[in-house]
Amino acid sequence: MPSLSAIARRHTDLDAADIAWLQLIQADWQVIADLSFADLVLWLPARDGTGFWAGDQMRPTTGPTAYVDDIVGTHLPRGRRPLVDTAYEVGRIAREGDPEWRDEVPVRVEAIPVRREGRVIAVISRNTNLLGVRTPSLLEINYLQAASDLANMIALGLFPSEGQRSDHADSPRVGDGFLRVDADGRVVFASPNGLSVYRKLGLTGDLTGHLLADLTRELVPPKRRPDEETLSAVLGGRAHRDTELGSGGGPGDDVSLIVRAIPLRPKGEHIGGIILLRDVTDLRRRDRELITKDATIREIHHRVKNNLQTVAALLRLQARRIGSPEAVAALEEAVRRVGSIAIVHETLSQAVEESVAFDDIADRLTRLVTDVGSTTAQVQVRREGSFGVLDSEVATPLAMVVMELMQNAAEHGFEAGASGRITLHAQRHGAVLEVTVADDGRGLPEGFDLDNATSLGLSIVRTLVESELGGHLTLGRGPDGGTRAGISIPVE
Repeated sequence: MPSLSAIARRHTDLDAADIAWLQLIQADWQVIADLSFADLVLWLPARDGTGFWAGDQMRPTTGPTAYVDDIVGTHLPRGRRPLVDTAYEVGRIAREGDPEWRDEVPVRVEAIPVRREGRVIAVISRNTNLLGVRTPSLLEINYLQAASDLANMIALGLFPSEGQRSDHADSPRVGDGFLRVDADGRVVFASPNGLSVYRKLGLTGDLTGHLLADLTRELVPPKRRPDEETLSAVLGGRAHRDTELGSGGGPGDDVSLIVRAIPLRPKGEHIGGIILLRDVTDLRRRDRELITKDATIREIHHRVKNNLQTVAALLRLQARRIGSPEAVAALEEAVRRVGSIAIVHETLSQAVEESVAFDDIADRLTRLVTDVGSTTAQVQVRREGSFGVLDSEVATPLAMVVMELMQNAAEHGFEAGASGRITLHAQRHGAVLEVTVADDGRGLPEGFDLDNATSLGLSIVRTLVESELGGHLTLGRGPDGGTRAGISIPVE
């Protein structure tokens, strides 16, 4: 489905500022639809003057839909919906008494001009399914009155407010809790859910008649509420923004709320505001649990890294006490393998998530090979390309594979006393990571066969690539001489 901005650029003369204004309305699209009990369709004027294009639509969660099908991106010729034409041309809300019939469903239609800086830039059609219409409750009357006020503000160019984006991804919805306050910030209506939210803060009576900001000061301790200016502006219904507050009870009694205000100025003068409430106690508790879990995981990685470094130090001490050169070489290889795993755990202990930017690990491994790699040749190691971000389940075995391949190249790829270069190259192709380790040394011996190789290092590499990483390993002569090892592994 095309986006609003894509449709506007393709079919209309709306500029970037007009589109940004319409996107601000989109931020409150669901709120307006729910208050209206109606489907909303945003009609954009066609560049060629032939009609309108549907730039966006929203169905209500509070009532039945009037549009079963999605109509975003469709063209509405002039004359087919006279109310839309009238609202755009005259610049006033257009209504008519008789409903339209769509698929045997009566639909009441209103057309609301969207005004910005004195110009009508679009039209919102409000489509109410009348099949379930009955005598409205007090809650429904207040919803509809708030929707009517917002519609008048849109038609006058007073809604949306500049910079009204919500500060919270979990911003309240109409059904979570709805209050209406007058120009003084006094509650004139509270939905049952809204009242229940305040009961959780400790309210024992009714909300109606209270100055909401003063009441909240009595129920919420200073450390759990915003500064006085924000509290008065939001709970007084004068600032189009949201804030978070909560009770000061113990861990079992703690309550967290998000409070959002939408000021109402249907005729230009401030008459009050809509206050939406959402109880986010469980969300905040889970957030705290996740923070604790993440900290615990990072601490585990830190301790594993320390333990691995201790093991590596013990192996080095053991190597110094052994007279056999073969045993010393074997222990030094073990030290390097343990060290490559320790580098991954050290990186994970500093990461926020269980994933790492592997380029940093690869660079540290290349330095390790350069510093302690080969005792017989002078080797320069460099990295090309990028590994990207990898999950820890991939990063640990991949670090061992990369280290092993570079170490093999440093130790066995060059003549004694020679100098050479090893290149580590990484590139992602969609969901596949391609890694090569190439050197410019003497190349593989004649008759070399990877399947019959007995090297412990190559056996470790094959096992990790094929079993742990689910990938494929190749080893052969490079196009310009030397040896080229390639691995291909699936990654998310």
